[in-house]
Amino acid sequence: MKSKKDNARNVETLRYGWKFKLGDSPEMAEPDYDDSGWETVRVPHDWAITGPFDRENDIQILYYIQNGQKKEIVHTGNTGGLPHVGKAWYRLRFSLPGNISSKRIRVEFDGVMSHGRVYCNGKYAGCRPYGYSSFSIDITDSVRPGENLLAVSVDNKPFSSRWYPGAGIYRNVRLVTMSPLHVAHWGTYITTTSFNKDRAEVCMETSVENHADKKLTVRLETTIFDPKGKPVASAEDTKSVLGNIAFRQKLSVKSPLLWSVDSPELYIARSTVKVGDKIVDTCETSFGIRSLRFDPEKGFFLNGKNMKLNGVCMHHDLGPLGSAINTSAMKRQLAILKDMGCNSIRTSHNPPAPELLELADKMGFLVIDEAFDEWRIKKCDNGYHMLFDRWAEKDLRDMIRRDRNHPCVIMWSIGNEILEQKDAENGAKTAKFLHDICKREDPTRPTTAGFNYPEEAMKNGLAQTVDIPGWNYKPHMYARYHSQMPGKPMYGSETASCLSSRGEYYFPVDDERIFDNTSLQVSSYDLSGPGWAGSPDSEFRGVEENPFIMGEFAWTGFDYLGEPYPYQGQWPSRSSYFGIVDLCGIPKDRFYLYRSRWTDKETLHLLPHWTWPGREGQVVPVHCYTSWNTVELFVNGVSQGIRSKNPKNLLNRYRLAWSGVVYKPGEIKAVAYEKGKAVKEITVRTAGKPALIKLLPDIKQMKADGEEMAFILVSLEDGKNNLCPRADNLVRFRIQGPAEIAAVDNGNPVSTEPFRADYRKAFNGRCMVYLRSIKGKKGEVKVTAESQGLKTGKLTLAVK
Repeated sequence: MKSKKDNARNVETLRYGWKFKLGDSPEMAEPDYDDSGWETVRVPHDWAITGPFDRENDIQILYYIQNGQKKEIVHTGNTGGLPHVGKAWYRLRFSLPGNISSKRIRVEFDGVMSHGRVYCNGKYAGCRPYGYSSFSIDITDSVRPGENLLAVSVDNKPFSSRWYPGAGIYRNVRLVTMSPLHVAHWGTYITTTSFNKDRAEVCMETSVENHADKKLTVRLETTIFDPKGKPVASAEDTKSVLGNIAFRQKLSVKSPLLWSVDSPELYIARSTVKVGDKIVDTCETSFGIRSLRFDPEKGFFLNGKNMKLNGVCMHHDLGPLGSAINTSAMKRQLAILKDMGCNSIRTSHNPPAPELLELADKMGFLVIDEAFDEWRIKKCDNGYHMLFDRWAEKDLRDMIRRDRNHPCVIMWSIGNEILEQKDAENGAKTAKFLHDICKREDPTRPTTAGFNYPEEAMKNGLAQTVDIPGWNYKPHMYARYHSQMPGKPMYGSETASCLSSRGEYYFPVDDERIFDNTSLQVSSYDLSGPGWAGSPDSEFRGVEENPFIMGEFAWTGFDYLGEPYPYQGQWPSRSSYFGIVDLCGIPKDRFYLYRSRWTDKETLHLLPHWTWPGREGQVVPVHCYTSWNTVELFVNGVSQGIRSKNPKNLLNRYRLAWSGVVYKPGEIKAVAYEKGKAVKEITVRTAGKPALIKLLPDIKQMKADGEEMAFILVSLEDGKNNLCPRADNLVRFRIQGPAEIAAVDNGNPVSTEPFRADYRKAFNGRCMVYLRSIKGKKGEVKVTAESQGLKTGKLTLAVK
């Protein structure tokens, strides 16, 4: 258990020692139930991610009428083809000290997927059906000194999600021991109402609970610490408390350091509760000082500066790790996106893990915090519509109370593509119900929603109800919607939906809309997309030509498990093709197109690879994603012509394309020019046969905390530093020392190899191995990667 102690409050992360079993029986909640034969797991835990993959795990039969006859369509892989449906139990024995009768005890769950029911020492304590909601349960009346039992039942229903949801206690759990007088759960609310370069006014509302049976005179002392840990402001207030009461304080911070995406400065507010001179509770809240402005004509402003939202949508799974949260893996995802120029995340389509917002605060990302994918009208048979009437207000309220102190959060999204867009009678009413909850809990941020039926949503008033409408896949309609909704800021809430498989290229090169490749892959020329969307270039143009559009959120930053469009009916397709980065974190070509558009970094990237045996003398078009305006292409030293970006030609507006290049083994080279001078070049060579394995870790040292991970890129090369772009050799891994393999993957959306294994086939020359440290064990970790006929790859990491 990981502990954080102060004078009166003890917080323990309940990570180790859990017992787990698939199945269901009411006796499993009882303290004397024999769980000795159960599996021992660590939490966060996703029971389904280890597989095995099987088309029967999420097979769906859909019916439609054609020529008066009923036809059927079989869909599978929609939730990843993983065994997440079913019931299961978790049990944990924990000890409490002898003075527990003078304390309040609660258990905090960051998320249980799903329909979690909590028991303490055999007594029912509470439940939460929505798997994405964080919640707490007071177990004071059920615990005793010495050993106690916490039991959690989980029920993942079939047809409840449109993507892979995960299964089990997949986010962190904490045991909190407090004085009967304490700051309430999510009991602080901080706003920075006004500031200038000399001073910022910080308003703080603190809710204090008194569970004693008498009125107490309570003093609340609040101290603000700057990003370096120096106290810079303080306030105190005294009140008589019986039950619950809110303290409201104003503090003044001199020469405030502003939070921004480029300089994410964070302050800490420490709340200390005293009775007389005795400290009875202390808690800390992180916050930032910043201003938001949403202008209907000029777009988005952060701290008075106009900026574009260069955003991506992100589902909650961590690829081969599944939905079980890991801070190292999430931090790695955000670092990759940051390098691409991404500055914003839309949490699609549900409340995120708290760790995402904590990292966004620290790393400088803006966040649209989204609550629901479904209201009362169903998308899935067992979707959120089954919960809406009873739980929507509490789920939305709790999300906002949990997240409203994060400076990264800029909007509350009350829904994504909700079908009430077409509900003339109730669409606007339901939106108003949710909008009003947001305003009661946090009037400082606007509400939003993602609309894919804008005309209907405007007609029934739903789009007018939210403060800022978001348009899904409508770049060609931005000007029209702007004229139809004057005075409303707006943005692309879901854009592009470009499809690709990393390292796959098909000829001839065109804008694919019909996908019939027997490989179940999609070309990485980044021109392909579903009927409702298009290439990244089209969205770039839509944002550029309509300056009132605040920016875009591309679908998606990373590939995710489930929704294997366009092959959702063809097994073994089991994960998405939409990502700019593949499932295991290897950037696709498209990454560099966004990087060239969203950053000032020098970018020069060529595609495809130049290893095409059997295509000698045939056309292999070459595209270049670059931050430079002008590039010349060479094949084996022979110029193929100079291309310059042309705003009148969409294919060459944001990328450069040579459509008639004839393949000859050797090399292709791109030379970038600035003011007529060559300033940068890149060469891609024809690779020979695979000869060796190269290992490249993202870090060289791990903490011995049992949580930190190292992500090792495995590349198959020909011995001349050339990646073998079609190699699919099986690679086996051996680990010596204080680490374990947490996952393996290769980004192939049709692979059914297990994620938890010591082997993986390369996909287009590459795969990944995720290593996790072992708690409390230090030393050297030796990694060996072997494949028949190839020189072994070796690597040493330190664990300290």
